[in-house]
Amino acid sequence: MSELYLDETLIVDNVEKSTKEGVLRSLATNLYEQGLVKETYIQAIIDREEQYATGLPTKGSSVAIPHTDKEHVKQKSLTIGILDNPVDFGIMGEEQETTPVDIVFMLAMDDEHSQLSMLQRLMKIFQDEDQLLFLKNTKDKTKVVNALHDKLTLSCQGGETT
Repeated sequence: MSELYLDETLIVDNVEKSTKEGVLRSLATNLYEQGLVKETYIQAIIDREEQYATGLPTKGSSVAIPHTDKEHVKQKSLTIGILDNPVDFGIMGEEQETTPVDIVFMLAMDDEHSQLSMLQRLMKIFQDEDQLLFLKNTKDKTKVVNALHDKLTLSCQGGETT
């Protein structure tokens, strides 16, 4: 199991997409361009979201946590997309309901255990309205990376500092 890669290049603010697919394609393409996932990851993340919605209504900003199978991943990583305007994502576990998502936490995990563990850690952030507002409104990507490092108790990888 590899260390989680997270640096400032994976904090994407001002995402100006108006559709769920546009948001997913943009963030997945960034992971691909950083060399962290295979090209197949891009379509795989879109396809999985269509079958298994990942939107979560939370206090403050709703979030989505798209992820897909490990065979599309080169390096375990997390990218965060801060949307300029909310985009409707299907609510996890619901057939037809949607939620207006402001923040997308896209996971690229290289094994099932690390994916479950990361989802559990992220849920703590999702339950903290102040933390979500901080992530949405902070323009300093280094501060965002450091806050995520602290909240997720990550080992440093990438360009972040502690």
